[in-house]
Amino acid sequence: MDNKIEIFRIAENQTEIIVRLDKDTVWLKKDQIAELFERDRSVITRHISNIFKEQELDKKVVCAKFAQTTQHGAIPGKTQTHELDFYNLDVIISVGYRVNSKRGVLFRQWATQRLKDYLIEGYAINEKRLAQKQQEVEIIKTGLRIVGRALEDADKVHEQTIFRQFAKGLSLLDDYDHETLDKKGYTIRESVYPDFEEYMNLIRHMHDEFDSKLFAKPKDNSFLSSINQIKQCFNGKDLYPSIEEKAANLLYFITKNHSFVDGNKRIAAACFLYFLNKNKILYNADGVSIINNDTLAMLTLYIANSRTDESEVVKRLIISVLNR
Repeated sequence: MDNKIEIFRIAENQTEIIVRLDKDTVWLKKDQIAELFERDRSVITRHISNIFKEQELDKKVVCAKFAQTTQHGAIPGKTQTHELDFYNLDVIISVGYRVNSKRGVLFRQWATQRLKDYLIEGYAINEKRLAQKQQEVEIIKTGLRIVGRALEDADKVHEQTIFRQFAKGLSLLDDYDHETLDKKGYTIRESVYPDFEEYMNLIRHMHDEFDSKLFAKPKDNSFLSSINQIKQCFNGKDLYPSIEEKAANLLYFITKNHSFVDGNKRIAAACFLYFLNKNKILYNADGVSIINNDTLAMLTLYIANSRTDESEVVKRLIISVLNR
């Protein structure tokens, strides 16, 4: 679902408050919150202090320091930078329910109505999703039955091959829908781990194919972490026992860590294929790649758009694709 930002406005008031957007929330300083609710800064300070004292919110989560540059008070033309405390939307809402002012009353009325709207909307959306889910299950089951009959009737080898590939895809969707995707890969043997320079050499060769000065420009050192995480051991045993599990986690880590300014998904996909090839499972006995370009693109986009709490399902889907 697309993120929405609701704006609290008072028709007769033209006060403008510049907010800071970061990590999917809104951040305001104390004086901005004071301006929002038309109360003295000391009153806002007291409310925020009580919010933390009563453990309504965790200060470590809802408070952050941001650098702010201002004009130097004594030296013309000179600027100075210092850190200020900013508070996120959770704090702003909590203060809004505590503050005793006309603006506070209007804010509470507005917030309560918005909450009712979202609850009603959310219920309707969930009902629709449940109906769609049931419909999708029936479509998959019908598709599997049709494919099964077609396989029995198909005489030509080519037709049987096409139908079997189609059946595997439908079977995978059915497993996803019923939460029975593969947890483990099939290939358990000593793994080959390309080192950092090997991966970077691969990335440098890709650079000429893309017209972007920012392609593969590092943002931090997280790429090294991504390729090393799949080597982890616990009590002398690989944390990811099979090559398929290592490959799935490699694709996930590189995509999600976003180590480069541009090209993260393309780099993740290339490193994923490189790892599979180095471990001699990229191609089957007939010399055909076990994963085609469209599937790889779909999986990479799926990872990029997934939430953190969906990571295990995403990795299991990749493992299932590689297994089949």
